[in-house]
Amino acid sequence: MIHLLRSILSILIIAQFVLGSFANGFIALVNCIDWVKKHKISCADRILTALAVSRISLLWIIVLNWYATVLHPAIYSSEVRTIAYIAWVASNHFCLWLATSLSILYLLKIANFSSLLFLHLKWRAERVVIMILWVTLIFLVFHLAVVGTDEKMKMNVYKGNITWESKLRDIAHLSNGIIFVLVHLTPFTMSLTAVLLLIFSMWKHLKNMQLSGKGFQDPSTEVHLRAMQTVISFLLTFVIYLFAQIISFWNFSIQNNSVPLLCQVFGILYPSSHSFILIWGNKKLRQAFLSLLRQLRCWLKERK
Repeated sequence: MIHLLRSILSILIIAQFVLGSFANGFIALVNCIDWVKKHKISCADRILTALAVSRISLLWIIVLNWYATVLHPAIYSSEVRTIAYIAWVASNHFCLWLATSLSILYLLKIANFSSLLFLHLKWRAERVVIMILWVTLIFLVFHLAVVGTDEKMKMNVYKGNITWESKLRDIAHLSNGIIFVLVHLTPFTMSLTAVLLLIFSMWKHLKNMQLSGKGFQDPSTEVHLRAMQTVISFLLTFVIYLFAQIISFWNFSIQNNSVPLLCQVFGILYPSSHSFILIWGNKKLRQAFLSLLRQLRCWLKERK
């Protein structure tokens, strides 16, 4: 029964890897082709392209981790595990903060508030997003330093007091756990704030439309809805991803070997499924995707 469950979970991981790689590769390819044609690219498309590339790297890391732990556990030494974990930290960082920056950009570009501070940020939306991404690099360096210390303590064979060595390892692992939670909680809080402000902005917009006697189906309402769809879907998939990573982080106390594999299944949902939502929520990407489906259908008819 356990072998059957592990086989099913492994098939799900491979399927999500293939779909996620296709979706993210499609986003990056469409934006790069459009960049070459028009010789310019918007800030949102730059973030989407970078997000797609970082998610592809995250997908590869998750699949390679699955391959090493399930199929070839003998090659998964402490050194290999440390390198894989550091690579995951870097890819995960860019995935989270690029998606968060996209949420903030949508908020600044779409929402309408009369606050002078908000208007100041709105006029400098691209600069604000770029500044956030640069500042988060400090968090990445600090996180990598803590991870390196924690992994070094795990591999270090201390010759002195065993009790003191155990305490040092516990402190290093606890510090890594706290940083792990903060690194994920900060972008989640910022994205949650962005979606709440978008909802409030749309409520104000619909109220003004109702007072003026105009219909609700106007371009501004549609833009609000698509932005909210993108940000809310990111939050939902991110929550699933976060719980899976927390359980996987503390898996040293879990005796069932299927639990870490189940965490990988839920963890890979975030970089794969959310990318399809991004495609559907972006007009250019949606039209390119529908055009690809039409061409594929015509090709299949010709083959038949």
